[in-house]
Formats: sequence, C-alpha cells, structure tokens
Amino acid sequence: MNYRQTGAAQIVVTLAAVVLVLAGLQAAKVILVPFLLAAFIAIIGASPMFWLQRKGLPVWLALLIVILAVLLFGLLMAGLVGTSLRDLSGNLPDYEAKLRQLTAMMVDWLHKLGLDVSDPVMTKLLDPGAAMKLVTTLLNALGNVVTNGFLVLMTVIFMLLEASSFPVKLRAILGGDSSLGRFDFFVSNVKHYMVIKTLVSLATGVLVAVWVAILGVDLPLLWGLLAFALNYVPNIGSVIAGLPAVLLTLVQLGPLRALLVAIGYVVINLLIGGLLEPRIMGRGLGLSTLVVFLSLLFWGWLLGPVGMLLSVPLTMTAKIALDSRDDTRWLAVLLGPEMAPRS
Repeated sequence: MNYRQTGAAQIVVTLAAVVLVLAGLQAAKVILVPFLLAAFIAIIGASPMFWLQRKGLPVWLALLIVILAVLLFGLLMAGLVGTSLRDLSGNLPDYEAKLRQLTAMMVDWLHKLGLDVSDPVMTKLLDPGAAMKLVTTLLNALGNVVTNGFLVLMTVIFMLLEASSFPVKLRAILGGDSSLGRFDFFVSNVKHYMVIKTLVSLATGVLVAVWVAILGVDLPLLWGLLAFALNYVPNIGSVIAGLPAVLLTLVQLGPLRALLVAIGYVVINLLIGGLLEPRIMGRGLGLSTLVVFLSLLFWGWLLGPVGMLLSVPLTMTAKIALDSRDDTRWLAVLLGPEMAPRS
C-alpha cells in the first residue's frame, strides 16, 4: 500500500470514528445534557468558592456558602418559572380572545387590499388556536426543564465537592509543570468566559424585566429570565427572547406598546451585546460569525434546545483547548474572530 492509499485510509477511519462519537453523543443526550448544564454551573460556582478560600475561609465553609447560593438560585428560578407559567396558563383564554380580535381585524384589512385569505394554508397560519397550542407546548417543555433542575443541582453540588481536591489529582496525573500550566491556562480562560458571559446575561435580563415592567407588560420576570437564558445563544438568541414578549404586548396592550418593547430589546442588546461585552470579554476569546452560526446549528442538532443554549460555551471550550497546544493553535485561529488583512 503506497503513501497516498495510507493517507486516504486514515481519513476514512477518522471520519468513521467522528460519526460513531457523534452518534453516541446524540444517543446519550438524555444523560449528557443535564451533565453539561451542571458542569457549566459548577465552573461558574467554583470561582467564588476558591475566592472565599483565598480570603481565609475553611474549605468546608466556602463550599457550604457556594452550595447554599446555588440551591437558593435554583429554587428562586424554579419558583419564578412555576409562578409565571401558572399565571400565563390562567391568562391564555383572555389572550386567545384578544388574538382572535386582532386576527379578524387583520383579515378585514387584507380583504380591503384585495388579498384572498380563504386559502387553507393562510387560514391555518392565521388560526389563533394553533398559536395557543404552540404556547402550551412551549410551557410543557419549560416544565420539563424545571423538573430536571433537581438532578442538575445535585450534580453541581457533587462537582463542587470534588473541585477542591481536583488540582491535587491533576498534579498526580499530569506530573509535568508544562502540562499542568497548559491545563491551568485552559481552565482559567473557560472560567473567565463563563463568568463574564453570565454577568452580561444577568444585566441583560434585569434591564429587559425593568423595561417591560415599566411598559405594563404581563409577566416581566419571565421575560427577564428568558432574556438572561437566551443571551447565551448567539445572534438569534435575543430575537427568540424578544419575539414572545413583543407578541404578548401586541395582544395585551396594542401595537404602540409592542413597538416600544421591540425598541427596548434592540437598544439593550446593542448596548450590552454590541458595545459592553466585547470590551470586557476581549477579542482573544471571540469566535468568528460563521463559526458561531455553524456551532449553533451543530450543537442544536446534536443536543437539542439546550445544545443551542450552550453552543457558544461549548465551542469556546473547544477553542481554548485547541489554543492551549502549539500543534492545534492554528485551528483556534480559524475559529477566532475576523482578522484585519496585513498591509
């Protein structure tokens, strides 16, 4: 077998191995998705835990404080989602009635323009009942996420319990200072990215909740929570977060308030996502626009909606890991942001 045949065989074997790994990940996503969520929450929680230890607190006390904070945050989120979903479910008949009125006005307006809306496709598209069924489906999906929250929280707690002893185990495994240094660089960059992204997302959620509350929109805390969570989804996350709030405002308060809500979402995301976040994050931890979009499709296909939520953190983790080694740094450069051409 000559060199060219050997190279082709290696490529085929590599592609087959990749396909098998991806198939295995997709088959195991029921277990993998809660684990990944717990891992990223644990990465965020590890930073304040180590900070408390550096301030002189015993390991057990720092761990207890962080675990209690994680539990409190999880319970608050579960309570907030549960209360908001209950209120939204109770108001669904009123929203459906108002939506039917808006639909009737739209149909009359289209008739005046000479457009035929009697086509079955158009009738189904303008059916308020179908829209309400979609909302109910989304509510059930959110309820399932809340149900799995206990498993995620327990996994986070056990990960934080192991976090204190992990550096000792790592030194025993890696041995060499160079390998340990590369791993420390990788972990510190992942923690930096996750902490900054979480703070930015939290600021976005708070501003959205305050803005829609000022305009009198129902369930402002739910829309703030949705903006916080979907801010992790690049490019289209803010659109997905803003669309249901704008539609609800249109049904509840009319087109003028809906326009103001949409303007608020655009301004908040431009100020925080377009100006503040790049300055804090730095271009060294950025991704190219194409890679962001492709990672959104890839992780969404592989792991479902949670994969879309974690698409950038997962891709950033891969990029940082590639950047920590000299022989794979060129791949990290390809994944990175656009570079200005050399003059």
